[in-house]
Amino acid sequence: MEKFTLEIIQDALIAAGDEMFETLQRTSMSPIIYESLDYAVGITNNKGELLAQGNGITAFLASLDSVVGSTLEKYSGEFSLQEGDVVIANTPYAGGGTHLSDVSVIYPVFYKGELIAFTVNKAHWTELGGTFPGSVSTVATEIFQEGMHFPFIKIKSKGELNQAIVDMIKVNVRLPDSTLGDLFAGIAAAEVGAKRIVSIVEKYGLETYKKSGVLFLDYGERMSLEALETIPNGIYEGVSAIEDNGFDEGPFALKAKISITDTSFIVDFNGSHPQVKGAVNLSFNGLVTGCRTIFKAITTPQTEANGGAFRPMEVLCKPGTIVSAESPAAVSIYYETMITAMDLIWKILAPLVPDKLPAGHLRSVCATFISGIHPDTNQFYIQAEPLAGGWGASNTHDGNRGQLSCGSGESYNIPVEIREMRYGIQVEQYAFHNEGGGYGEFQGGNGQYVDYKILSDGAYLTAAFLGAETKTWGMNGGKDGSYNYFKILRKNGEKERHSLGTNIYLEKGDIVRCVTATGGGYGKPENRSKEQILLDVKNGYISKKEAKEFYKVNL
Repeated sequence: MEKFTLEIIQDALIAAGDEMFETLQRTSMSPIIYESLDYAVGITNNKGELLAQGNGITAFLASLDSVVGSTLEKYSGEFSLQEGDVVIANTPYAGGGTHLSDVSVIYPVFYKGELIAFTVNKAHWTELGGTFPGSVSTVATEIFQEGMHFPFIKIKSKGELNQAIVDMIKVNVRLPDSTLGDLFAGIAAAEVGAKRIVSIVEKYGLETYKKSGVLFLDYGERMSLEALETIPNGIYEGVSAIEDNGFDEGPFALKAKISITDTSFIVDFNGSHPQVKGAVNLSFNGLVTGCRTIFKAITTPQTEANGGAFRPMEVLCKPGTIVSAESPAAVSIYYETMITAMDLIWKILAPLVPDKLPAGHLRSVCATFISGIHPDTNQFYIQAEPLAGGWGASNTHDGNRGQLSCGSGESYNIPVEIREMRYGIQVEQYAFHNEGGGYGEFQGGNGQYVDYKILSDGAYLTAAFLGAETKTWGMNGGKDGSYNYFKILRKNGEKERHSLGTNIYLEKGDIVRCVTATGGGYGKPENRSKEQILLDVKNGYISKKEAKEFYKVNL
């Protein structure tokens, strides 16, 4: 096979992934998908090995191929998938699982009767039923409280829609039009990808297509191995913790041991705390996703994701821990524990590769769910959104300001105009804060204030802001950053500070103030130039008092 032909097929698969990504964005019904881009799309071979993945949530890096693998395990032998079948799945404890709100659409691609590939996408559906609006709860104790469960079921069989499943979804969720719209958007995106794969096969031939997939995976592995050779071999260990499980219990230890050679990267989380009461549990698949994200950041950050690149990586953890939870553990805010696990690996490895990993960042999705009746439309609404904050400084520049967490990847915040139109809120403030922290030769990026004023005649808030007791960490003499938390500013003047909260009642006129952390600093503060400090003060990133106290500059 000519090298040029191989590269053309690779690029064509990546382009097909991008087209799937655009299709899902343009046809979905929920702002968390079409604005925040809380989803991912991919293409695998017929064995479930990832060939291409569109931009989107880094937290889904281990989800797309593994959900196909679990689909193949269920539908084998006489129950094998047929042309026209479409499967949906959101099982947290099986391949591809995170929490019930993240639903995968798995589409087998056939050519002349032969299964040749899968197109797959995974997206956060705003509402899937459960005890509380948004299908998220910080006080859930078992998965049955968190929404509808699709255990790898066929939404289409030989091209025919399973109307019974559609009807079940419609009567079990609070926003049926939105939820079903997102379902059909996922199916449409998968169909687009399938058509593009068939067109590639028709143009270049099936055998050439298959061979290109093998070579593409081998190329990914080779690139990772080359990168591993540049990282010091050794065994590195660290400890972190989940502060709270939603019941004022904790902390719960996370332990990681990383073994690096020129040919392998093994992450061992054995010794972490057993799974807990509450929704902070993380499935093993979610743990693998987190490990893959950091592994890719230090090996192949500039190349497209493919399954071969992860062959040198292995994740170890016995079942039943807080990072390898088993049924029926609640997992709806799994992302807080996944990001804590990622942050732990990040912190362990950062001294080894300071040119690739900066100081600590906000370490939380800071997801907020506000629900109520819209005062203009009289319709029920649910705002579901991740929030931006500060990233840590690196050895060459200040930390980024106003970025989403490491688990969010190519995601965005929802524009103010969309929030105020779709939901019964008004954004009173959206600004960088200077609550302190992150001082260094290179300054940590500032966290943010976001103030939501409630316009509905009553609303409810669910939110998870871990990091309320643990500052973001600095590096190489840089100072630690600040905290994540949220406040409720009652219209009667009372103030409440929270880290985790579920279905907190809000009155019209109350304000929810979300505060995201400032990232850690890098290098000693005394090495920062006076000119830069003056500019920081001018921009409001630090105060004159901070400049004097931490940088010894009088203004």
